[in-house]
Amino acid sequence: MISVQVTCYSGRTYPERPQSFTWEGQTQRVEKVEKEWREPGRKHFMVCTEKDRRFELCYYEEAGRWSAVELV
Repeated sequence: MISVQVTCYSGRTYPERPQSFTWEGQTQRVEKVEKEWREPGRKHFMVCTEKDRRFELCYYEEAGRWSAVELV
């Protein structure tokens, strides 16, 4: 799990849909949100990037921070 910066669309609530994030110094643009779910204090997104890579992004609500894990 690596701490990352995420840009997301936020309408009525934050975060509604991740749009891009920084991974290993490069911007990864989110092409598709495949799945999203909640756990107490966390919001998870399984995303596919424009380079056909898959990641799980997690937003920790209390800390206001994001983490990412690349899925193989």
